[in-house]
Amino acid sequence: MKLESNATIQIQKPIEEVFEGIVNPEKMTKYFISESSGRLETGKEVIWKFPEFENKYPIKEVKIESNSTISFVWDPETVVKITLEKLPDNSTIVRVNENGKELNENNLKWALENSGGWANCLACMKAYLEYGIQLRQGAYDFMRKNETVK
Repeated sequence: MKLESNATIQIQKPIEEVFEGIVNPEKMTKYFISESSGRLETGKEVIWKFPEFENKYPIKEVKIESNSTISFVWDPETVVKITLEKLPDNSTIVRVNENGKELNENNLKWALENSGGWANCLACMKAYLEYGIQLRQGAYDFMRKNETVK
């Protein structure tokens, strides 16, 4: 049995704007990552950094279908697939699925944590794309190693 992590949200923006919000690092740094070596494009590897972690993460096997799907690998055991669906009112449903890990105690913990992480990512994306609010800013400062929050 393979585990998977899922999260879904509706964003009150056209699919083209939501898609651009996911592939464009200038927009992603407003709600998800702190740095990126470039735009997500099919076949291109990029490096992401998150504000709360020291490590940088290679994003590999990127596959893009414009205004439809974005998939990539950042954990050799899993594939992340983001699917966009345009609704009649010109809003967009965003679904994130990350799967591939075998069922065991550690991976069950991973699935629960990642489901919450992706839900948080989507909520932050919605706040930024709809209202320009950066919910993630300062939200995880407490996780930085060897730093105290003032």
